[in-house]
Parts: sequence; C-alpha cells; structure tokens
Amino acid sequence: MSTQEEVLEKVETKVDKENEIVLFNDDYNTFDHVIETLIYACDHTPEQAEQCSILVHYKGKCTVKTGAFEDLRPRCSKLLDAGLSAEIV
Repeated sequence: MSTQEEVLEKVETKVDKENEIVLFNDDYNTFDHVIETLIYACDHTPEQAEQCSILVHYKGKCTVKTGAFEDLRPRCSKLLDAGLSAEIV
C-alpha cells in the first residue's frame, strides 16, 4: 500500500465517524430560546448560536454540531427536551 493510499484510508475513516446534529426550523420557538438552548446544549458561543438560529430561520435547517455519535446523542436530547426539532445524521 502506498503512502497516498494509507492517508486516503485514514481520511475516509475519520469522515465516516463524524456525525452531525441538524437543527430544523419551526414556527414555535423564539430566536432567544434557540440561542440559549444552543449555548447550553452545544457549547456554542453567543455569536455561534445567533448565526445558527439565523441560518435555521432562513434556510430551514443548519448543522449545529459535529462529532462522535456518543458525544452528540446527549446534546441532541437536550435540544429535543427544550422543544426544538433536531436529529443526528
């Protein structure tokens, strides 16, 4: 196996392990609630949370956190418990 093939294999393996929490727009939650929840559940800075809430509002959805499934699962549960629509993909 060449060095290039080994590097490519490592990159593909790392990409396969990355999951995403996708937050979806709804007609119920306020910007303030979404921002506060993203800060709490996803460890966002206020600026990150505000930008994500704007993207969700205008685009319909936004990836708010990436990482290992084990890390994302409790974070997604916090979002859902707060009344937001989210899923891990």
